[in-house]
Amino acid sequence: MPLRGEGHRDLANVTRIAIGILLVAAAITSLLWASGRGFFGDTIQAGTPRSPAHPPEIIADRERRQAEATEEHRTTRQILFGDLHVHSSFSLDAFQLALPMSGGEGVHPVADACDFARHCAELDFWSINDHANSLTPRRWRETIEAIRACDAIGSEGEDPDLVPFLGWEWTQMGSTPENHWGHKNVLLRDLNEASIPTRPISAAPPPGVPSPFDAARGGTFAFGVGAGMLEGGHDLAAFLTELANTPACPAGQPVRSLPENCRESVATPAELFDRLRDWNVPVQVLPHGTTWGMYTPPGANWRKQLDPGQHDPDLQRVIEIYSGHGNTEEYRDWSAVEIDADGLRRCPPARVDYLPACQRAGEIIEERCLAQGEKTEICDDRAARARQAFVDADRNAGPWTVPGVLPDQWLDAGQCRDCFQPAFNYRPASSVQAILALEETARPAGNERFRFGFIGSSDNHTARAGTGYKETERREFTDARMGEVGRSPITLNHRRSVAPRAERFENRPDVPSVAFFEAERGASFYLTGGLAAVHADGRSREAIWEALERREIYATSGPRILLWFDLVDTDGSYPMGSVVTRERTPRFRVRAVGSFEQKPGCPERSANALGAAEIESLCRGECYYPSDVRRPITRIEVVRIRPGQSSLAESIEDPWRVLPCGGDSSGCVAEFEDPEYARNGQDSLYYVRAIENPAPTVDADPLGCAGSPEGDCPTPAPCFDRPDDDDCLFPSEARAWSSPIFLEFGRTAPAPPRS
Repeated sequence: MPLRGEGHRDLANVTRIAIGILLVAAAITSLLWASGRGFFGDTIQAGTPRSPAHPPEIIADRERRQAEATEEHRTTRQILFGDLHVHSSFSLDAFQLALPMSGGEGVHPVADACDFARHCAELDFWSINDHANSLTPRRWRETIEAIRACDAIGSEGEDPDLVPFLGWEWTQMGSTPENHWGHKNVLLRDLNEASIPTRPISAAPPPGVPSPFDAARGGTFAFGVGAGMLEGGHDLAAFLTELANTPACPAGQPVRSLPENCRESVATPAELFDRLRDWNVPVQVLPHGTTWGMYTPPGANWRKQLDPGQHDPDLQRVIEIYSGHGNTEEYRDWSAVEIDADGLRRCPPARVDYLPACQRAGEIIEERCLAQGEKTEICDDRAARARQAFVDADRNAGPWTVPGVLPDQWLDAGQCRDCFQPAFNYRPASSVQAILALEETARPAGNERFRFGFIGSSDNHTARAGTGYKETERREFTDARMGEVGRSPITLNHRRSVAPRAERFENRPDVPSVAFFEAERGASFYLTGGLAAVHADGRSREAIWEALERREIYATSGPRILLWFDLVDTDGSYPMGSVVTRERTPRFRVRAVGSFEQKPGCPERSANALGAAEIESLCRGECYYPSDVRRPITRIEVVRIRPGQSSLAESIEDPWRVLPCGGDSSGCVAEFEDPEYARNGQDSLYYVRAIENPAPTVDADPLGCAGSPEGDCPTPAPCFDRPDDDDCLFPSEARAWSSPIFLEFGRTAPAPPRS
């Protein structure tokens, strides 16, 4: 019989063991909680620009070289080049891109963009445009201070070497054509406290559809817990925790009475314009990426953005026609889906110049069905069901309806086969040409159609402003590594499931309106990016802003092509961007001078300013380094658009004229008239493209389809599947797009913008 004391000892031992287990469990739980909340991660800062300003003689040399090329085109205005679309690692997608788990090279703060713009790209101006959804109050305040510090470096005198602008991106993504509005950059003119909103205004997602930012906030804990397996997970958890800890602003209050420490969001452009007007500061809104199918739903177009309030011609005067995410210029009369008056969707037939992705979905299912020995009629039925399931899937989720598909099995479905460097999964009804061709005659004059000037940009996510100066460093100078971020366990698991039939996509509440499933295939379509060029009265912030307001601006695909486009008449000359009332035959003059051939490496001035380590890590050993040789302009193409015709295809004439150039390095000058304008009495707009000799270009043949027979792509060799050191170069014709000249026949032209 055991002694009484032994029973007490056994109970005490059990109690101690239980307490120990509870303490260990509590410790593990605490560690997991702390990990999930980012306690072990580093908080990213905006940083402070480190590099000095360019000395005055460098700026004078830029002006001298330009003047030598412009002697025949006398003007008091100089052409300045910049990038008005740059993301730092304060943007969530850019932060993910920078992490080791994505193969990144480390975070890129706002300060890096200043140093890169000044000494790697040697720009004249640039802007920061991080996603507003990612900007907490602390990050916004640090962004302001970093931009002010960048400005202070070169702000002495009237000719600053670099003008930085402050801004953000309003990142709206709809799940259907009806609730989709698209991405818009908000650009602020001034840097004084009174001219800066307390907080950026982000895009609220449509009801029932989370934004990727909100979806990521919900994954904070999982990211932190998984940090041991994913290097950088602790930092990502810290980033997301800061977002999650920022409450939404209360609804229904004026912007100036809202709390400072909250996240403000609106659902439509009309609400965005209202809020910006309430702030009453000098601001512009720049739409971009309008044809990019990574987030633009099939069937989307811009017609509803002419509705009252959804467009403000004073605030919205400039559109991004080209960026590192592709060209958005060209209209084509095909679509990814046909939608009838009742909202029913159908898969369009395949054409020589376009293979709808829904058709390819049917082909894949039919091929699998036949391989299993099923009868032809059964496989035909399954193919038809697959096509319908694809087009019925909202949120760009069509590819999810076909399990087990590898990216290259889609061939070149969904892509524009004959466009210049098109955006991925091209949406032509939202192209710049289609937007300019729209007209609603019931609207007041000035608001019945869009009158946009053009810019190019990089849309870079590694704080590298203006990367298009050289076609190199595909993984760092483009956003190609976005494809690696898209290789999620969900995506990889989806590939393992091969089925002989398609699946209907359920619009789950946790799925954002981004084609994450196609991130790898989309990675082939990222480019080094374009530039914005302005005809400015000087190098000051005010002079650049006034050029944007006048629309006396143009876009390039990266090279610094010089371009002038004017309406010439006995009563004077009107530059690109002008809105002119005219009834007689118009006469136009265009002049273009090619960009400088680039020398390898970096000039000594860049190395002295940044140091060898920064030259290698930030500039990747390659800077803007012009030789004395200019590339020849081969031709000038003229596009004429007469808004409001019976169809978009009838309204858009591209090219309307082709003006050959002799290939002389001194440039090309041409004049032309349009007698039909006076005879027909129709409002018209005209713009030109100046095109250089072909040169090797990153991702210019994204899927390796060039030269395929009959325009198809039976065996893709996509850029995303190339080795890391392969820049996927292919000859392409760099170009510049002038802003249009808008001719209004026999009626009062719209009033100029408010100052």
